[in-house]
Amino acid sequence: MDKPNQNKTGQKMWGGRFSDNPSEIMQAINVSIDFDRKLYAQDIEGSLAHSEMLAAKGIITSEDKAAIHRGLAEIKAEIEDGTFPWSRELEDIHLNIEARLKDKIGEAAGRLHTGRSRNDQVATDFRLWTREQLEHFSARIGKLMRALLAQADANTDTIMPGFTHLQSAQPVTFGHHMLAYLEMFARDRSRFDDCRNRMNESPLGAAALAGTPYPIDRDMTAKALGFDRPMANSLDAVSARDFALEALSAATICATHLSRLSEEIVIWTSAQFGFIALSDKFTTGSSIMPQKRNPDAAELIRAKVGRIMGALTALTIVMKGLPLAYSKDMQEDKEPVFDAFEALDLALAAMTGMIGDMVPRKGRLADAAGAGFSTATDLADWLVRSLNMPFREAHHVTGSIVAMAEKQGTTLDALSLGDMQSVHGAITDDVYSVLSPLASASSRLSYGGTSPTRVAEQVARWKAKLS
Repeated sequence: MDKPNQNKTGQKMWGGRFSDNPSEIMQAINVSIDFDRKLYAQDIEGSLAHSEMLAAKGIITSEDKAAIHRGLAEIKAEIEDGTFPWSRELEDIHLNIEARLKDKIGEAAGRLHTGRSRNDQVATDFRLWTREQLEHFSARIGKLMRALLAQADANTDTIMPGFTHLQSAQPVTFGHHMLAYLEMFARDRSRFDDCRNRMNESPLGAAALAGTPYPIDRDMTAKALGFDRPMANSLDAVSARDFALEALSAATICATHLSRLSEEIVIWTSAQFGFIALSDKFTTGSSIMPQKRNPDAAELIRAKVGRIMGALTALTIVMKGLPLAYSKDMQEDKEPVFDAFEALDLALAAMTGMIGDMVPRKGRLADAAGAGFSTATDLADWLVRSLNMPFREAHHVTGSIVAMAEKQGTTLDALSLGDMQSVHGAITDDVYSVLSPLASASSRLSYGGTSPTRVAEQVARWKAKLS
């Protein structure tokens, strides 16, 4: 086994300052290769760009650059085929790759680190990785939005109850309900996109904290790595992790929306509601109750928000008291982000699958839409419009009619005209035009309302945007 803090030739990676090797405890707390090896592709990408720039500026020879590029390509192949000799004694991804590069090309490997530090190197790697994840989430959310849009398109006039306080409020359409979540996830996607654009600056070349005396070209490396520009302050470049905090914040909000939708799916699939059906693809059975079909995928998605929000809290606490520039505390930045993004990716994929899989039970939805006197507000509005009645009086008259229907155990649209006229004699049979759930929903023609006409317009708008 390699000696601690040494490459395979026995040379210490930290130079000549230390005369003894770290204790086992220090080695255990200091090592990060177990998780930061996830950054191998970004680390190699950054090294390729850096060495290309060093050669272009005459800081290293073209021969050294060629050897470095060849060695890095071999190392990437080893990592991806599982033959790379990982060493915990070499602490992190940067030293593992650097030591392996020296094994392969000798002295030229030592010139790769000219004009940079592990501080700007890891900041660059982490930004590159996070940027890729944000782009991935934008695409992943787009798929979920399309699944919601397909349900909305198929159910523009499917009537269901709308709720406040989880009590029947007013009838809405299932398509309208699906579009509400589409709007939420559209904002989530815009937050990921905004975060991606804001963080797209390169730390590479900031070195340890103060820059470097070598005549490097930071614009060249920034462009090579797809960044918009180099970061303007070297202290900020190596110490900033607000890009990761912002990404976790966006992830937490998105996970909250996923959790709310999951909660509705759990409720809707219960025997008491029976609003939708899910297939065996996204449900499980019970070990002792053969009738059960449990919405476990939705329940697990609902729980993911705890892990993701926990990651945001953890990283916030890590960063809250750190002076500029780099502190070893910042090694704790990656694991919570890795874990949170893995959880969000799985949750988005599962939710997209469930939305595509679920089947609205239209008959049950329609029956529930008429329950709880959900068209009472429509009756009050009709009294105001048709009889020029003050709304407060209309509210009182409607309350009396609701009490009558409740006593008879029927719905408002099933009451006789005579019954309603016994409360207020001016009521005409035109009142029935607003008392059915479909009529109620169809009357909500204001922009953003639940009328099937308005829902169809929003479906068309989103089809154009998502195409």
